[in-house]
Amino acid sequence: MKRWITVDDFTDLFVKVRQRGAKFFISKANPNPIKRTQSAFDESAIHSANWWIVPAVRKRWNKLISGHEDINYKQKLMRDYLGDKENLSLLSLGSGSCSHELELAAYPQFSNILCMDIAQNRLDRAAKIASEKNLNNIAFACKDIHKSDLGKEKWDVILFNASLHHFYGVRKLLKTKIKPALKSGGLLVINEYVGPDRLQYPTHQIKAINRALQLIPEEKRIRFKTSLRKDRYYGSGWFRMIMADPSECVNSSDILPAIHSLFEVMEEKPYGGNILMPALKDIAHHFQQEDEETSAILSNLFEFEDEFIKMYPSDFVFGVYSI
Repeated sequence: MKRWITVDDFTDLFVKVRQRGAKFFISKANPNPIKRTQSAFDESAIHSANWWIVPAVRKRWNKLISGHEDINYKQKLMRDYLGDKENLSLLSLGSGSCSHELELAAYPQFSNILCMDIAQNRLDRAAKIASEKNLNNIAFACKDIHKSDLGKEKWDVILFNASLHHFYGVRKLLKTKIKPALKSGGLLVINEYVGPDRLQYPTHQIKAINRALQLIPEEKRIRFKTSLRKDRYYGSGWFRMIMADPSECVNSSDILPAIHSLFEVMEEKPYGGNILMPALKDIAHHFQQEDEETSAILSNLFEFEDEFIKMYPSDFVFGVYSI
């Protein structure tokens, strides 16, 4: 059931203005949905406190995906699938800041990496980094993927890192553009949110998120750049999701069903996020220090989420698929 407007919508409005400034709020009045999407990923995006900034959370992702907290998914991909290959081509769609692609470009196995995104400013920064690191095997293109020719049997690897959930018509995209663009034996790799569309979490998940919040001391529930304490989570309203970023989680629930119907599953690693992502939103900055107290709180949260995803599908998945 859709939640059109929630208490969190109003709280989030106040918090975002405090964190990212009035200019960010004004950008959401732009009638052009693409411009609203681009504004969600501008430079002000760094002024936030989300689960991915927590070192222990990133280590948890690594361990659940690769089996070791110091081996990330790119290192695992090279270790398990591509280490013995050469002259590889990789296409990354919705590449954003291209940090993952820049990491992969350092491997000699890749001769051609193309990052495609609609945010020119982020691509420009990535291109500067590539130049500074003398990475000559990576290029950047500011294009709308739906309007672009990806080629036929051109790519050894196509990567979606936290981007596939931003695409409308996932099934059609995968069938008509992605699968034909892969070479025989090529791999589709995803590191993605695959949960409910527009973050419309079911009631049992909302209740679990609120129980998890109570595991966090009050002083560590103060929202970033505000004096507001996060005592309860209500979820995101459908209307606010569309206004903030029309592409956010637009067709996320169909990602895995679509992939499973079109590709062979080589490997699929769930790594949660059902509880941690919403619970730590706006308060993650309290958990960047790896001290004893922080570790104990996070350990309780990790255990809580582990129990939850034993009963329900994970909202985040790393997957490798072949045609």
